[in-house]
Amino acid sequence: MASHRRPKQPSRARVTVLTTAAAAAVAISSQAANAAPSEKPSKDEVKAKVDKLYEEAEQATEKYNGAKEKQEKLQKEISTIQDNVARGQEDLNELRDAMGLAAAAQYRTGSIDSSLQLFLSSNPDDYLDKASTADQLSAQQVESLKKIQEKQRELAQERAEAAEKLKDLASTRTELGKKKKQVQAKLAEAQKLLNTLTAAEKAALAAADARASRSAADRVDLGNVGSASGRAMAAFQAAQSQLGKPYVYGATGTASYDCSGLTSWAYAQAGVSIPRTSQAQANAGVRLSMSELKVGDLVIFYNDLHHVGLYAGNGQIIHAPRTGTVVRYESINNMPFQFGVRI
Repeated sequence: MASHRRPKQPSRARVTVLTTAAAAAVAISSQAANAAPSEKPSKDEVKAKVDKLYEEAEQATEKYNGAKEKQEKLQKEISTIQDNVARGQEDLNELRDAMGLAAAAQYRTGSIDSSLQLFLSSNPDDYLDKASTADQLSAQQVESLKKIQEKQRELAQERAEAAEKLKDLASTRTELGKKKKQVQAKLAEAQKLLNTLTAAEKAALAAADARASRSAADRVDLGNVGSASGRAMAAFQAAQSQLGKPYVYGATGTASYDCSGLTSWAYAQAGVSIPRTSQAQANAGVRLSMSELKVGDLVIFYNDLHHVGLYAGNGQIIHAPRTGTVVRYESINNMPFQFGVRI
């Protein structure tokens, strides 16, 4: 007699898993079918993103400039200290030689005392601490020993100072490298976005920049505001002579400039030394409102003070704007004005 077995029913857990998987598959396929293809950003959207990246690159550039300026200052300080140490060592050697000659003379006459012998074979710092031995020396010998001791202490202090500054220099160089990478990363990201544009779109952006970048031959109505001083006018005229030069981060002329590189170079031509970065230049003189500006005054922009130009008159500035542009005139209202600075 044949046996009839009932088919084995799937477990409740297995049914639940299969049902859930099937529902998920349906949902995914539905989303894929309904998802709109990602749209390519428009030329204006790309430009807005690129401009923002360029602004961030300029912020990083001013920090890079600050680190570079600190590095150069430390290098000069270290060089000065090392020169002082070298001269001090020569002075110390001369003092020791003089003491040695005196001891030699005493030795030849057989009058060298035990205390001087002790000095010649030990550290004068330890020696002078022994008051009893000082009584056995002549006043001239004691004075010579004190000079040697003082010079040794000076040299030790200067060597310690140099060692600290060398540590600071190493740290600053590391910081400089990081800031440089930040600038390069922002510029690379901006270029990547620009590469998504068609040839026609790139040409349109280039044409817009060309219209904005007025050359020295262009007629710009600068009015007749006048300058606050002869040096301010000299700085402005120096900047005018650089119209059309390209913006390059970290550059101070004369082939290219960044914003604070142009202003510091311009004032240097007027015989005035001002700090390297825009943030430091913001504190280099008397602050002014927009209505108080005269030709040649520094003009500071953005909340973090990362951009600077020179006032040109009639609501215009002359500045090195950003990567991809050149030194040019531009309306003071194109950026968030903070204050002016009169040097």
